[in-house]
Amino acid sequence: MGEHRNWPERLHVVTGKGGTGKTSVAAALALGLAAGGRRTLLVEVEGRQGIAQLFGLDPLPYAEKRVATTSGGGEVRALAVDPEEALLEYLDMFYKLGAAGRALRKVGAIDFATTIAPGLRDVLLTGKVKEATTRSHDGRRVYDAVVLDAPPTGRVGRFLNVTEETARLVKVGPIKTQSESVAALLRSPMTAVHVVTLLEEMPVQESLDAIGELTALQIPVGRVLVNSARPPLLPAGRVTKAEIKRGLVAAGLPAAAATVSQLAAEAQAHLTRRELEQSLRMELTEMGRPVVELPLLPDGVDRAGLEQLATHLMRA
Repeated sequence: MGEHRNWPERLHVVTGKGGTGKTSVAAALALGLAAGGRRTLLVEVEGRQGIAQLFGLDPLPYAEKRVATTSGGGEVRALAVDPEEALLEYLDMFYKLGAAGRALRKVGAIDFATTIAPGLRDVLLTGKVKEATTRSHDGRRVYDAVVLDAPPTGRVGRFLNVTEETARLVKVGPIKTQSESVAALLRSPMTAVHVVTLLEEMPVQESLDAIGELTALQIPVGRVLVNSARPPLLPAGRVTKAEIKRGLVAAGLPAAAATVSQLAAEAQAHLTRRELEQSLRMELTEMGRPVVELPLLPDGVDRAGLEQLATHLMRA
């Protein structure tokens, strides 16, 4: 089936400040991109098992497991990348260690390697993502798209800037070659980093900082995804007590002065909040990246909610 017309990249990295719903948005994107008979892979790298919780599954093993099917025979597979398993796989691939590699687990070599060198850990994680993104079978790509539920905005630049981190550790050899090939993919048109935010000051500021950092690292930024956007409940401007009283009377409701005052205060708070949201929208738009708004899901993020988000994303 190939790429989706509106989302042509092959690797979609989704980041956002904690609490913005980046895992839900990543899952919805994977579902949307799988519609119509495509196959996507949804990857997490932080050991949180967020994907399993979202789809109501047991914790995911280190294996590509189908978590959803979509219209037209599409499917979403998910993978929770475990750094220790990725290191064993890597050692086996490059050094043909096989059973000897597995024996390393007993002597704690892996804990040592990943603790002493966090950069190595990130190379293993991003290396596995790169392998899945570029994997082919019988001349055809195994996955039409890969969606990575990445670390939050505060850490994403360092996580994706693998060559810089590993350059401090190794000067030659397979790890250096591996990190350079990962860096080339992450800086190519095949990749886009999408930033999830809420219309609140802290997430917006972190999003702006992350976009600036990624741009400086020459890693392509895709879209700004505003999650949980609320529809406007009132027209812009002030709402007077007289208007509120008239509305209550017209609706056949009691219009006591205390009720009118309370409703007037709530209306004013809503309009003030909307003004702040509008200024935050403008700040995001000024970054020059497409901004997509996703609706607040009143019933929470269940499968129907994910489908709703997926529909919005695919129209964007």
